[in-house]
Amino acid sequence: MSIFSTILEKLGLRNQAKRNTAQQPTATSANPSTSSTPSASGAAKQTAPKAVPISDVFAQLEQRAAANPQKLDWRNSIVDLLKLLEIDSSLSARKELATELGCPPELMTDSAKMNMWLHKTVLVQIAANGGNIPKELLD
Repeated sequence: MSIFSTILEKLGLRNQAKRNTAQQPTATSANPSTSSTPSASGAAKQTAPKAVPISDVFAQLEQRAAANPQKLDWRNSIVDLLKLLEIDSSLSARKELATELGCPPELMTDSAKMNMWLHKTVLVQIAANGGNIPKELLD
């Protein structure tokens, strides 16, 4: 299992992401000729994209942080976010996650830059998979 899949699983988003990707091919591969049939409303139901249900990841992370004896700043630190989720936060694990998410090679040689890129990218990907992440953390 990939590290990012583990993150989604810990946040309760992994099964949700699987359902959404499993539903997507049906929505995009619908036969275009069905929309010209008299039952247009039925075709619209088949081709309409499904909304990603929002999971309250923000509240979950805040609760975990409040209950954790360490003062973990998950909002600003990828290391703290991984620790909060009880996932390996070592440099090698972070490099593996960065590679998995497509980190530019020039950032991989500078751990501080890689960490900043990785933190933002992980939050953006969590949001893309149905987790509510405040806009200020995504910009």
